[in-house]
Amino acid sequence: MSDEPEGTGAVSTQPARPTGKRSRRGGADDADTSSGAKEAPALEDAGKGKKKTKKAARGPRANPIAYVINYLREVIGELRKVIWPNRKQMVTYTMVVLVFLAFMVTLIGFVDLGVAKVVMMVFG
Repeated sequence: MSDEPEGTGAVSTQPARPTGKRSRRGGADDADTSSGAKEAPALEDAGKGKKKTKKAARGPRANPIAYVINYLREVIGELRKVIWPNRKQMVTYTMVVLVFLAFMVTLIGFVDLGVAKVVMMVFG
């Protein structure tokens, strides 16, 4: 019977998160947060706030050309990962799009004609 209160105590130290947030894993972190839950986040937030202000201060001083070059490198890297369709696939995809487009134009045209006739019957 002495094992049951310890087991229930360990379960109750990890609060249920109905918001869908993931709980942290690891024995040392859970022990630290259960003993001083109010003090630990305050210290972490104070440290994070200082780091964010430093990054914000460095942001405008950074070279914008370096950001553009880095962006272009990432774009080229992503384009190399793309599996490009061959000619037959491209013709097939284009035909599917054109048939769907013709169907939708026809459908919307008939709906428009129907609504126009109903409006003329009511108001005209």
